[in-house]
Amino acid sequence: MVDTQIFEPDGRAIPFTVEGAGPAVVLIAGHGLNVAYLELLAHSVSEEDFQVVRIGSRRPSDAAVSMNDLAQDVVDVMDHLSVSNAWVGGHAFGGAVARVVALDHHDRVNGVLLLGVDEAAPSAEALAAIPAPARDAEVDALQIAAWQAPAPLAEGLPVLVVQGTDDPIAPAANGEKLQASAPDRVSVVPVEGGGYLFPFTHMGATSWAIEDYLDWD
Repeated sequence: MVDTQIFEPDGRAIPFTVEGAGPAVVLIAGHGLNVAYLELLAHSVSEEDFQVVRIGSRRPSDAAVSMNDLAQDVVDVMDHLSVSNAWVGGHAFGGAVARVVALDHHDRVNGVLLLGVDEAAPSAEALAAIPAPARDAEVDALQIAAWQAPAPLAEGLPVLVVQGTDDPIAPAANGEKLQASAPDRVSVVPVEGGGYLFPFTHMGATSWAIEDYLDWD
């Protein structure tokens, strides 16, 4: 088990883990979830000679937080770890943050990895209906408040979409729509039977899709 660390620039408490060595892959956790549920996926990818960094959300505070702020948190952790560039991605909401990282910090991103494509902020009720490990209602609220319309894809960067075919929060149609918007650089890999938590429940298929694409790329 990889211990979760806390990076606190300017009083922000950003949880993260790091394991492995090689080209960097950043995975940003989904709505209200801590980084623990991505551990098996991260370990599997790291065994294929990648350095995998998992990043969670900062804790709520009195200050309003934007998607750009959350993207800056990701880059600050990369700086802290001396990661100059990486494939940056995330699960659901985490992928929405990754898209903003690619726009705001284009030179730090080799490509974007989306584990499900969020097109709208889910309601607290919809999230509560899905059993999930270690969900934090306060972080959920921070992220829902920060949500904006999905960021456009950053110019010139490849995008891999891995998506569960039975995901009610980020349905497969979202990934297909994204691919249709940029067929020359968006690839989609379905995870059959995968629901919202497919990176956890279908870790093997998710890991294989990432490793196969990055090894080819």
